[in-house]
Amino acid sequence: MSLFFILFIITIVLNVWTIFNSLFLYPLSAKRELEEKPSVSLLVPLRNEADNVEGLIRSLRSLTYPDLEVILLDDHSEDGTLDRLNERVVDDERFTVIQGKELPEGWNGKVHACHQLSHAANGEYYLFLDADARVAPGVIQQTLAMMQQKKASMLSGFPNYPNANFLSHMLVPLQHMVVLLHLPLFVANRTTKPMFTAACGIFIMIEKNAYEAIGGHASVKSSLVEDVHIAREVKKHGYKMILANITESVLSYMYDSGQETWEGFKKNVYTGIGRSPGMVVFLTLFYAVVFLSPAVLAVVGLVAGDSAFFLPYLLTVAFKMYVDARTGHPLWLSFLLPLSVVLLIAIMMASMFVHKRGEKYQWKGRFYQ
Repeated sequence: MSLFFILFIITIVLNVWTIFNSLFLYPLSAKRELEEKPSVSLLVPLRNEADNVEGLIRSLRSLTYPDLEVILLDDHSEDGTLDRLNERVVDDERFTVIQGKELPEGWNGKVHACHQLSHAANGEYYLFLDADARVAPGVIQQTLAMMQQKKASMLSGFPNYPNANFLSHMLVPLQHMVVLLHLPLFVANRTTKPMFTAACGIFIMIEKNAYEAIGGHASVKSSLVEDVHIAREVKKHGYKMILANITESVLSYMYDSGQETWEGFKKNVYTGIGRSPGMVVFLTLFYAVVFLSPAVLAVVGLVAGDSAFFLPYLLTVAFKMYVDARTGHPLWLSFLLPLSVVLLIAIMMASMFVHKRGEKYQWKGRFYQ
């Protein structure tokens, strides 16, 4: 069987699987009616986020949900975040600004900040939001309606990413691709099996009773991927958690520079795959075969003058273009998928070697093992 035929079959299956799997990534919709209107606490940890304060507060002020409190925690920022927060919220009684306590031994910084926020909250539901997120005015109604319809205690999703630098363009939208490729959503969104789980800490809505039942953020206090681990705890305790397509209602300015993108991914990616060298090897080989081999074959076709050799590569482009169209990202990214995959493999290796050398990951002035 020729390499061309093998890659042709693989890329056809890739597209069919992705389209099928995406049918179970439920979109938030403004058309769903709320059965009940519980109180909501929107909780935002901030550390050195002065540049995000104005955009964040402007976005949160536009929220139309009636029974809402917004609590913002400054986690020992050194760039004037606290002063900017106090300036921007002074005339809106929905907003409260608090200062974080010192980080205890054994805690991840963001996890500890969220833990403190939960203790200050009064709502029946908690919405944890990152400082770089921007939300549509009706996002809380949409989220609660989806949770009520699906009888879920937790909802998360990966936002749209209007990236500001080339490395972010190459890497950040891959989060959507990875979910649709690797997570069988018809199982993840319909069962409480912990192994079939994904979540994004930029946007997490969780029922207070479920949050307290799992022990809150204290149950994952040392985690670098606390979003996924909280989702697993929710399922372990028998609660339903769903992943939704939130890209029309939530966006995130995740990284400001290429260096920040690299450091952020390096901190999370190896931990995200269970710190397993075997998984690194498997994913490297898998991505090389599925995404890089068709690109190599296309180059061979270009040299040999055989346009048929382009077909597997174009099918991988079609796959990525479908994902980007569903999530609101530029369609030109799909043609650079081989480069994105090379960068992903490189950063996966770099992340693994940090751990293997016994070094620490660095993020926002703190170090993590």
